[in-house]
Amino acid sequence: MPPFEPVLLANVGQEGSHTLRFYEQTGGYQSLRRVLKEQSPVQFTDIVKNSNLRGRGGAGFPTGLKWTFLPKDHPGPIYFCLNADESEPGTFNNRILMEDDPHQVIEGLILSCYATRATTAYIYLRFEYPLAYQRLQLAINECYEAGHLGKNIHGSEFSLDIYLHRGAAAYICGEETGLIESLEGKRAWPRIKPPFPAVEGLFRKPTVVNNVETAACVKQIADRGVEWFKSIGVPADPNNPRDAGSYGPKLYCLSGHIERPGCYEAPLGITVNQLIDEYGGGMWKGRKPKAAIPGGISMGLLKADEFHCPLDFNGPGKFGCLGLGTAAVVVMDETVSMIDTLHNSCRFFAHESCGQCTPCREGTNWALKMMNRIKAGKGRLKDLDLLLEIGDNIGIMPGTTICGLADGAAWPIKNAIRKWRGEFEEFIKRTNPQGYQEESAVPALELIGIH
Repeated sequence: MPPFEPVLLANVGQEGSHTLRFYEQTGGYQSLRRVLKEQSPVQFTDIVKNSNLRGRGGAGFPTGLKWTFLPKDHPGPIYFCLNADESEPGTFNNRILMEDDPHQVIEGLILSCYATRATTAYIYLRFEYPLAYQRLQLAINECYEAGHLGKNIHGSEFSLDIYLHRGAAAYICGEETGLIESLEGKRAWPRIKPPFPAVEGLFRKPTVVNNVETAACVKQIADRGVEWFKSIGVPADPNNPRDAGSYGPKLYCLSGHIERPGCYEAPLGITVNQLIDEYGGGMWKGRKPKAAIPGGISMGLLKADEFHCPLDFNGPGKFGCLGLGTAAVVVMDETVSMIDTLHNSCRFFAHESCGQCTPCREGTNWALKMMNRIKAGKGRLKDLDLLLEIGDNIGIMPGTTICGLADGAAWPIKNAIRKWRGEFEEFIKRTNPQGYQEESAVPALELIGIH
């Protein structure tokens, strides 16, 4: 493979990179002008579909295929929602794009709206991103003034309005129908599907929801073509009809116990070891690695001897994880307690569960209560089996919840206990030497100062 040249982050870090003047000097909006003049929405959709671009928001669903689910003869309006909520722990790649190169995101969004015949787009932005909000709004204003937005864009029949909507930063709003409910001014409870958003979404009209990084990739595909995009990453397995491949560049968030934390662009398929050593400068303080989160805590955990795991859409699944997710890699060294790690994870998901589905609402809270008890020195070995029972029985995959938050809550539980069971057992025996073998029900803990 030839040396990799970053494209998504090419402008990041350069003075004035967030302005329209800078962006147009680097060729910005030329692809938009060309596509509007030379290609129909169907033709551009086919280009994105043929590129095998998979959504960068977590699920990895083929983007062009998703666009084709829209009704062909719908009179409109059709809506487009750009998910900029970015609530997965350890994830900050969308923030960097929106702050340092907002016009790349907006051009990709306009092209996506053209392909899907959407006339109104909403950027759903988490409230904790004030600089991203300021720069996106400035970029949108500049686009209206320059004719990139509004009526009959660049003399075409295509018109588009973009609105920036700030959410209250609930993790559940990363789920597309929860995001839609929030946009409508309601509590962000994910909807039962079908109908899917492509048929009945925002305001009960056909709607597409894509991620910020996905839109940036659409812009790069328009610039550089399908063959360029498919020359990067991991090809589809011809012997596996369910493997759509992992093509294109990817933004990896790298944090934790490494020398150079940051956001790095690399081809899909690099390993955790490569990301740590070649981009992150290796483990900090000369310590040994113990664990890593491959793509946000909802994806689960890798042991140090699993760091040869490729970071593509299929790689983490081969090591017992849920998937690539947002590609937010958090590295933990040998000093980290897996009991503390799992406790923090359970606390997060219990707080973020919307409460609509009983298995998720009760399961995440009971998992936290058991971890509280273990942390307080009242744990039982039986608690580990109870936690695994919860982990194995909540979520879309077991068929018990509407959305995937419960699956994300379950995976760290299953991975942590199954991969580090000895550490959990040793901690329970050491902190509760008299009661660790207790099998009968135990009274609930009162407030113990662990929140």
